[in-house]
Amino acid sequence: MALGNRLRGFSALDATAGLIALGALGGVLWSPKLSNALAKANGSVKSVQVMVDVRRVSAADPEALVQDALASGRTSIIIRNQPAGSVKLIRVDDINRVLVQVQPDGSVVTAPDPNRANMGTLNARFVLEGDATVSKSGVVLAGTKLKVGTPVELEGALYRLNGTVSGVKVQ
Repeated sequence: MALGNRLRGFSALDATAGLIALGALGGVLWSPKLSNALAKANGSVKSVQVMVDVRRVSAADPEALVQDALASGRTSIIIRNQPAGSVKLIRVDDINRVLVQVQPDGSVVTAPDPNRANMGTLNARFVLEGDATVSKSGVVLAGTKLKVGTPVELEGALYRLNGTVSGVKVQ
């Protein structure tokens, strides 16, 4: 009898509040941050180094663009037109063309392309580091498989560069 009196005291508003509280608790338990923390604890999330080649990008001052990117230390990455978050920018390597000349004595002499200063183009390899899920099928960064040849975009405060993944290393 006492239980019946207690149940009569509950209204539809009380039931709705209870369902909302259960939904909030479920959202906390299945949140992406928590699942990422669990995946990291399991060892399926590892640190990954990704190399992205950016070629023939017109820039008024390519050196300043590279210095700005390095100064920020992070860049946003977009994989196959899907935002994949922000990754750490380790370094930017110069991959400009080098002229090669074979000398009459058989030695080889190399020199940077003299037209490079006049061209105003950026040819660089961005070395990035981030956390990704590593499985049998490959590396998955923000829900998208990342393989050599995958088109990506790198975005910072003053730049948006189209590039291609040229290497993936699991740390």
